[in-house]
Amino acid sequence: MEAVTFRPDLSRAAAGLLAAAETAEPRSLNRLVNDAARQVPGCSAAAAVIWRDGEPVAFAASHPALPGLIEVQVRCEQGPMLDAIRTAQPASCPDTLEEGRWPEFAVAALRQGVRCSLSAAHPSGAEAVCLSLFGARPRTLGPESVTVAERLVAFGGEVVGIASGYGEARRTAAQLRDAAQSRAVVDQAKGILMHALGCSADEALRRMRQISQERNLKVTEVAARITDDSGRSGLGLPR
Repeated sequence: MEAVTFRPDLSRAAAGLLAAAETAEPRSLNRLVNDAARQVPGCSAAAAVIWRDGEPVAFAASHPALPGLIEVQVRCEQGPMLDAIRTAQPASCPDTLEEGRWPEFAVAALRQGVRCSLSAAHPSGAEAVCLSLFGARPRTLGPESVTVAERLVAFGGEVVGIASGYGEARRTAAQLRDAAQSRAVVDQAKGILMHALGCSADEALRRMRQISQERNLKVTEVAARITDDSGRSGLGLPR
């Protein structure tokens, strides 16, 4: 098959996906399905699912009728989306009116006016991104659609991976920041207790832990009350 390259509009879509990766997985998926619905030949609507450890964890669709078509495949454990994920090859349904491999999917698709579909997956370890395309007329998702869909889902899969890593990095940074802030509050409270009680740093920390257990509070909450002058009396500490 002759190689098909991105058209200029698909190149712009790819750039938009990369920008979306700096936010979160759902936004990246939304951008992926909207670009697919606009750019893939013969595609009337699109849906994308992130699978992680064999379970769907995120979903986006360009049309409100599509979640039902994804749900019926997950429930019946069969359909073009699942075949694409299992085989890492595109799964095509040229005409849902003639489809016999996935009867439940075909019935649900016909009810929504879907006459053909194409699913392509991009696996990466325990994670996979699957892009499902739907057409309103039979046999409109042909070879060119397959090639473009494969390119788009491959790039989308890499972008979603970037988004996932970026989100994890942000969560780690936030945890480190919170830990540093908590440590600063605890150190400040220790200094206040050392001055008020004339004790060592270890004794001040022991006192905070004792209050934490007695009042069913976190040590950081005890420390915050100590640093707040009005909160010390409620803990039975000198002000």
